[in-house]
Amino acid sequence: MADFHQGGTVATLHNFSRMKQNDLEARLRTYTETRKITLILPSLYSELEAPALDHIVNELAGADYINHVIIGLDRASEDQYRHARDYFSRLPQRHDILWNDGPRLRQIHESLAAQDLAPEEPGKGRNVWYCMGYALASRNSDVIALHDCDIVTYTREMLARLVYPVTNPNFRYHFCKGYYPRIADGKLNGRVCRLLVTPLLLAFQKTCGQHDYLDYLQGFRYPLAGEFAMRTNIVPDMRIPSDWGLEIGVLSEVWRNLSNRAVCQVDISDAYDHKHQSLSREDASRGLSRMSIDITKALFRKLATDGVTFSMSNIRTLKATYFRIALDLVEMYQNDARMNGLETDRHKEEEAVELFAANIMVAGQTFLENPMETPFIPNWSRIQSANPDLLRHLFEAVKQDSESV
Repeated sequence: MADFHQGGTVATLHNFSRMKQNDLEARLRTYTETRKITLILPSLYSELEAPALDHIVNELAGADYINHVIIGLDRASEDQYRHARDYFSRLPQRHDILWNDGPRLRQIHESLAAQDLAPEEPGKGRNVWYCMGYALASRNSDVIALHDCDIVTYTREMLARLVYPVTNPNFRYHFCKGYYPRIADGKLNGRVCRLLVTPLLLAFQKTCGQHDYLDYLQGFRYPLAGEFAMRTNIVPDMRIPSDWGLEIGVLSEVWRNLSNRAVCQVDISDAYDHKHQSLSREDASRGLSRMSIDITKALFRKLATDGVTFSMSNIRTLKATYFRIALDLVEMYQNDARMNGLETDRHKEEEAVELFAANIMVAGQTFLENPMETPFIPNWSRIQSANPDLLRHLFEAVKQDSESV
C-alpha cells in the first residue's frame, strides 16, 4: 500500500489503487483531443527477439490515446530493418522506425559530425536524441513519453500513469518521472540506485554541504528509472548526455530549465523487472561498472557547473564517505528484504559497493584530467540554428527508408 509522504522538492503522485485503468484511459482520451502524445521506444534489434518487447507491443496496441509511436532501432542490418517494419506493423497508431544504421540516417549523422554537432558514441543517449529530433520534425506532439523495451512486467497502465500528469490540462507539470519497487523473483534488485546513487548523494551532501541540486535528486524515489514524460516544448533546450548517465543527465537538465513546481514523479507499477546487466568487475567498459562510472561523472560535472570545486584529495574523502554510508545501507536493505520475505546476498552487495567505490575514484580522476570534455549532445535549438534544414532532412530520410527499403 502506498503512503502519503511528500519529500518537499518534487511532487510525488502515489498509487492508492482508487483509479482503475479504464477510467484513467478514458480521461486520457479526452485530454488527448487537444494534447497529442508521442511515445519513444529506443530499441536494439536484439530486443525484437526477446519476449518482453513482443508483450509490450501487444499491450501498446490497445493504447488508443497514443497518437504517434517512434521506434529508434539500433544495430540492425537491412534485412533486420525490414523485419522490424513487419514486427511493429501490428500497432494501429501511426508509427515510424528510425533505422539508425541505415545509409540515410548515417549520412545525416556524418553531416552533423562535420560540424562537430553529432553524438560522439552510439548508445541509448544517441538513439533517444535522434528520436526526439524526429518528434520535433513531425510537428504532431504536445507530450513526449519514453520507456525501455525490455520491461518483463509491462502493462499498459504503466504508460497511462506515466503520461497522465503532463497530459492533464489542470496540472502544472511539464516533466514526470516514473518510479516503482525493483522487486522480482523474491529478490531486491536495483543495485546501482540502492548501492551507488543513494549513498553517493548522501556522501556528496556530507562532503560538499547542503546543495539544492542534491536535495532535488534525493527527492526522487527512483532517479535511474528509464520511464519519463514531458511537454514537447521543453525538448529543444534539453542537452542529452551521450553516455550511460542519460537518466541523471535528463533530471539535471530538467532541474536547470524548470521550476521544481513543474516537476513530479508518479508510481507506475507495484512490480517491475527488466533485463539485468552484469556487474562486470573485470571490464570497466561494460555492464554496471561502466554505468557507475558514467553516472558518477555526470554528478561531478553537474556539481562543477554549479560552482563546486573538486580535487583528488576531496574525491578521496568522498569515496571514503560513500563507502561507509553504502555499507550501512547494505545492512538496512538486507533487514528490509528479510522482513518482507525477500532475499539479498550480503557478500555480492558488498562486492558491488567495493567496485562502485573504486569507480568513484576512476570517475573523479577522469573528470579532473579531461577539463575540455563536452559530454552533452548539442540541444536541438542549436542544431536548428546551425542547420535549419536538418529536421526536414531527418523526416524525409525516415519516410524514404519506410517506402524504399
